[in-house]
Amino acid sequence: MVNNAPMETKNIELLWSHLHWLTVLAQQGTYTAAAVRLGVSKAAMSQRIAELERAAGVPLVQRTTRSVRLTEAGQRLVDDTRAPFEQIAHSFAGVRDLAGVPRGLLRVTAPVAFARQQLVPRVADFLRAHPEVRLALDLSDRLSALAVEGFDLAIRHAPSVPDTHVAWRLCATHSLLVASRAYLRRRAAPQTPQDLSSHDCLHYPRAQDQPAWTLESATGRRAVERVTIPVAGPFAANNSEALRDAAITGMGIALVPDFSAQAALQAGKLVRVLPDWRPVGAFAEQLFAIRPYATHVPRAVTVFVAWLREALKEGFAN
Repeated sequence: MVNNAPMETKNIELLWSHLHWLTVLAQQGTYTAAAVRLGVSKAAMSQRIAELERAAGVPLVQRTTRSVRLTEAGQRLVDDTRAPFEQIAHSFAGVRDLAGVPRGLLRVTAPVAFARQQLVPRVADFLRAHPEVRLALDLSDRLSALAVEGFDLAIRHAPSVPDTHVAWRLCATHSLLVASRAYLRRRAAPQTPQDLSSHDCLHYPRAQDQPAWTLESATGRRAVERVTIPVAGPFAANNSEALRDAAITGMGIALVPDFSAQAALQAGKLVRVLPDWRPVGAFAEQLFAIRPYATHVPRAVTVFVAWLREALKEGFAN
């Protein structure tokens, strides 16, 4: 059978994958990151873009030593083709899901401490139950732009989620004051929140110049009382695992989320401090799984969220 399609049309058809790679390059910002996202070599990525530029007859990418930036022509191509490629991806994912078996690569981003302490130790059970799913986990406390960076799902330790996203509540979390027994033998356990002002307090650095912890009375025997106590100590870190580990060494009293302290409390490496008082305002009190709104949600995402909710339904009680 003779193909009578014009040469120009055939050339465009041969370049469809090149156009998709250009959109991925625009999203990722570097040839290396784009190649990783597509599962190809950096050399193959560079060759495809060069072929596309030769076919277009104009430069599409401006290269620097660290990143790439699209030319006006390149940006126009990306803007015009991004939506069709996204629709193709959604349509194909929907067809694959008709088989009823979760499959494919699931890209998830989660906070560092939560992922290390709670997610990674559990996730083998999920992967054994769904052998056709592959999980790529990004451990980061940075708030990623999910759609731009290609994540299917984000786990967020946050008070709320954007209106533009779909959210599933996973469980409640609480902040705790913890210390080692050795530290409390050396310094004597505080009996009131005011006693914290004379202790070594290991804190998460915030915007304010003077660190302060706010606590509420946690018993039902009296009206809720709230106090804010200025604190100071020899160590601060923007990671709750680091604060927990510093407390284990006897450095002082740390304020951390319960999911970071759970294992150390159960092992007796740490004990609660001021258990009748609840720290507030330091960390969020909800864990969510979120994703950008879309008409189609891959089956791998729905089964992973369902598994997460079941795995975390008891929270992090100690």
